[in-house]
Amino acid sequence: MLDQSRCLETQETVAIKKVLKDRRYKDRELELISFEAWHIHTVPGVCQRDVKPQNVLVNPVTHQVKICDFGRAKILVRGEANISYICSRYYQAPELMFDATEYTTSIDIWSAGCILAEILLGQPLFRGENTVDQLSEIIQVKRGRPTRMRILGIRCAISGIAFLFLSEKFPRLVEGTKKVFGYFPHMPPEAIDLTSRLLQYAPSLRCTALEACADPFFDELREPNPRLPNGRPLPPIFNFRDQLSSASPELILRLIPEHLQRSNGLNFTHHAAPHQS
Repeated sequence: MLDQSRCLETQETVAIKKVLKDRRYKDRELELISFEAWHIHTVPGVCQRDVKPQNVLVNPVTHQVKICDFGRAKILVRGEANISYICSRYYQAPELMFDATEYTTSIDIWSAGCILAEILLGQPLFRGENTVDQLSEIIQVKRGRPTRMRILGIRCAISGIAFLFLSEKFPRLVEGTKKVFGYFPHMPPEAIDLTSRLLQYAPSLRCTALEACADPFFDELREPNPRLPNGRPLPPIFNFRDQLSSASPELILRLIPEHLQRSNGLNFTHHAAPHQS
């Protein structure tokens, strides 16, 4: 339940979320949103686990984007089991449908890909009525069903639903992502490529959040003196700090070109961790 209020210190309009406390369950939301520096996946292991359009807020004036509702969020610990029945179906990563319990923050990346596709198409990309139907919707768009080894690569037990996914009841190859978007002649090719990078079957093949930000799709934002459609300057989108501590110099340079580093008084490239070949 949300109420609207005003912050006395800043005079900003804010939303107050009211929740019922249940001592039987741990409420992680307040703990997770209390981090001062928030690029969501840079806090080790933090996974929102329910990224969907309703949880993405956009300021229509400044165009700032914020993720809300961390009621299902959790700090994922390697080797620790998690529930697989999480995330809204249209935006649920395949490994969750395969009952994986040792997933990673890449489930949020899949959800982000679904949202980007929905923005481009004007409707959800995968609209299954149940889990099996959702898997069928995915292979209608992807390059067919994943191989058995690809499913094993998702690091989950081959459950009954996974065997069904491998069966002849699902087509081997229908049409690729680019062909689906090809029906829209004005679709930017960079947007299609980024969507494909986000919507990979295997979690390890999906790009990270930082890699997505460095994608050519966002190159227009890196040009000198970019402006929003309403003529306003961009919000502070290059104010990275701790998020780049383990990034390679190549990634940092793609993310923040030298002219932006100079104009903002930044010097990330020399402080980045050495690139591992």
